[in-house]
Amino acid sequence: MQTSYEVVKNALNFTGPDRLPMDYPIYGDSDFRWVGWNQIGTGGNSQGNTLDEWGCTWSRSEVENMGLVTGHPIDDWAKLDSYRWLDPDDPALYEGMEKRFEGCEGKYIFTGIFALLFERLHHLHGFENTLVDLYLEPEKIEYLLDRIMEIDIRIIENISSRFPGRIHGLNFSEDWGTERSTFISVPLFDQMFKPRYQKIFDACREAGWDVWMHSCGKINDFIPSLIDVGVSSLNMFQPNVNGIEEIGRQFAGKICFHTCCDIQTTLVSGTDEEIEAEAEKLVRLWGTPKGGFVAIDYGDFRAIGSTDHKKRVMYEAFLKSDPTAGKSCNNRKKS
Repeated sequence: MQTSYEVVKNALNFTGPDRLPMDYPIYGDSDFRWVGWNQIGTGGNSQGNTLDEWGCTWSRSEVENMGLVTGHPIDDWAKLDSYRWLDPDDPALYEGMEKRFEGCEGKYIFTGIFALLFERLHHLHGFENTLVDLYLEPEKIEYLLDRIMEIDIRIIENISSRFPGRIHGLNFSEDWGTERSTFISVPLFDQMFKPRYQKIFDACREAGWDVWMHSCGKINDFIPSLIDVGVSSLNMFQPNVNGIEEIGRQFAGKICFHTCCDIQTTLVSGTDEEIEAEAEKLVRLWGTPKGGFVAIDYGDFRAIGSTDHKKRVMYEAFLKSDPTAGKSCNNRKKS
């Protein structure tokens, strides 16, 4: 029987996991563990306003949620010279990480950098400012991108040197799309972002890490470029926006998918039967008999208007849809 680590690696590499990998800590069924450094991220979901380590202000409504950035520390280029950049070599960022490895034996271990490159860029400069200045002030945008990239790489190097061989994957968020298309064109993406992602992911590979990327929206046009630069797995929570058949036809077997049923449609208003059908369809069309699919829970079900019942239906549907079904029924180990 394969360990959790082996199951996940075999799914990523299309080398035959002996069961469907699961990322369902809510039900005690997860092949993964998270070992984070001391980044603030969005701050507490129940707090009205928080400040992250990059100086970005996050605001939330009365409903608990991750919030959105309302304070951008470099929203005006006049603020650039006085901006204080995060120091990735500050040892305080990594204090306490050793203890977080406890209980991770046999698991696939993630660490992460929240808002890796594009998201960090517009958190700092403002979303509208960023889209406009990609055209009007490209040299200044490239300066910001290079500084962010350099900090990301140093964080990867610092974690890797402190814990060699103990982290298996970098997990990060980069929302790149609307429900119709990507925010920018493929040529602009390939010019401004692709080479910088390449350098960050090269640092991951040097550390022995896989690359796990989340992105909302219809990012289909970017997927070939993301495969080129070494993204190992894509997490997309809106498969009906992406097109389940379309993604399967173009990319099944070329990249691993780490996903769940659609968080805007199926998990909100779908019947039990519709949830079950979509889970089966995702495993069948986005995965292959040799791997390429990891089932994941969507944690904040109240924020999307779903229920614990629907989440449970989805979880059980993924178990039933395991392509190794007959031989793997006794291989599931609860965490």
